[in-house]
Amino acid sequence: MISTGMYLTKLLEAYGVDTVFGIPGVHTVELYRGLAGSSIRHVTPRHEQGAGFMADGYARASGKPGVCFIITGPGMTNIVTAMGQAYGDSVPMLVISTVNQHGRMGSGEGWLHELPNQQALVSQVSAFSYTVNRPEELSMALARAFAVFDSERPRPVHIELPINVMLAPADHLPVPHKVVRLKRPSGDAAAIGDAVALLNSAKAPVVLVGGGAARAASEVRAVVEALDAPLIAATNGRGILPPEHPLNIALSPCCPSSRKLVESADVVLAVGTEFGPTDYDMYEDGGFSIPGKLIRIDIDPTQIMRTRAPEIGIVADSASALSLISGGLTPARRDGAARVAAARKEGAADLTPAMIGDLKILAKVRDTLENVLFVGDSTQLVYAGNLGFASGGPVSYFNSATGYGTLGYGLPAAIGAKLGAPERPVVALVGDGGLQFSVSELASATEAKVPVIMMLHNNNGYGEIKSYMVSQNIPPLGVDIYTPDLEAIGKAYGWQTEVVAHFADLPAALERAAKNDGPTMLLFGDELRNEAMAA
Repeated sequence: MISTGMYLTKLLEAYGVDTVFGIPGVHTVELYRGLAGSSIRHVTPRHEQGAGFMADGYARASGKPGVCFIITGPGMTNIVTAMGQAYGDSVPMLVISTVNQHGRMGSGEGWLHELPNQQALVSQVSAFSYTVNRPEELSMALARAFAVFDSERPRPVHIELPINVMLAPADHLPVPHKVVRLKRPSGDAAAIGDAVALLNSAKAPVVLVGGGAARAASEVRAVVEALDAPLIAATNGRGILPPEHPLNIALSPCCPSSRKLVESADVVLAVGTEFGPTDYDMYEDGGFSIPGKLIRIDIDPTQIMRTRAPEIGIVADSASALSLISGGLTPARRDGAARVAAARKEGAADLTPAMIGDLKILAKVRDTLENVLFVGDSTQLVYAGNLGFASGGPVSYFNSATGYGTLGYGLPAAIGAKLGAPERPVVALVGDGGLQFSVSELASATEAKVPVIMMLHNNNGYGEIKSYMVSQNIPPLGVDIYTPDLEAIGKAYGWQTEVVAHFADLPAALERAAKNDGPTMLLFGDELRNEAMAA
């Protein structure tokens, strides 16, 4: 007999799923009957939140949905935080869980892992949550999930299988040899034409990009160069232009110099960006504004009408719409490089010496490891990077310090990213405080033989929060935490560990780490950061 749980594996294979993150439990073991012997690799995290973060990193690095198998009840409450981060950053994640069988579901009788309404809980951090009540419903539920991933704003989807449905026979159900996959729209032709006309008439255009444009780098570049327009990227849009490109300002829209460029623009083209405050108004001073005419390209029609309504709105895939727009543009010189150079020079004053030192560290890593992918937690290097780091290419820099803003993300998300892009060096940027949220995932990397590199900044506490409390004249309570011997912990978990005491030693340490077959922990403290400031 083929159970519905076994049938699920065959459907996932048909959709090209190659990796699943999960922790087997008594309510999910039937899912593993089909997984064993399949083409899908299973990776075991040490906590369901870690499973979600791994799926998030995998999805961002690979461009494919990250998939999790999660148990009823506590497994779902554990993964909700990771789903919240993915929801905020528009990351495709498929969370498949069990739920108590019909007759016990939400009964209040106290069955194992029972929740009053598991679907209601998860629906707050998912595009939709669906209960499969009959085996025949499973294939359509998955089809709906992949329709979200392929053609809408990608966000987590939750599908739950009541235990009696998971165990039910599915021999009568067909396994598709080919599944239907949808595509995103290219945009309304009239709106595209209006956008082309407005851009051709612009005297001082500026282009803003977010994560929705990250996989449209060549199309963005073609438009930016034809317009001779400065490019300003939100965190998830970094690297769309190379660091040395004369139109790449590489400063956050939170910085005064970037804002002045936007304020002086007569036309602003915004692509795949929601104008989220953590990217555009991090200091919550209300200083970001667009006085000129605005064109917005986004896959989400409701997002186009949030924050700042545009003169022209285009519901479309970024790459498709930009390709059509670039074909109609008349290249012209608009002093874009000169405007960027002036903004870069002025922008140096927007950053503190400590931030500039942190940016030097990130640049040293970027220039040492070819095609490196940075995955960051909420930590000081990341905060500086979000303000002014020019990553080496698209989909090369992402973190949890914007939007939902979780801690404990960096390590598990980097593990997932390395599994999603095994050919690239992956560097996790983590602080000692954030690491202790997910320190057990050190074991996951060792067990799965994932050669990720973690740069671990140890300042014995929550340094960024401590600095903020001091700046607000608040006694720094609760931020000087006990920090164990992290080097010893790394070794106990099977990681290669090295203390990097000096900035000059960093390139050689990175090169050694890149040659390791397993994971490597590079520990550094404030001394290295101070040396980077002075360099």
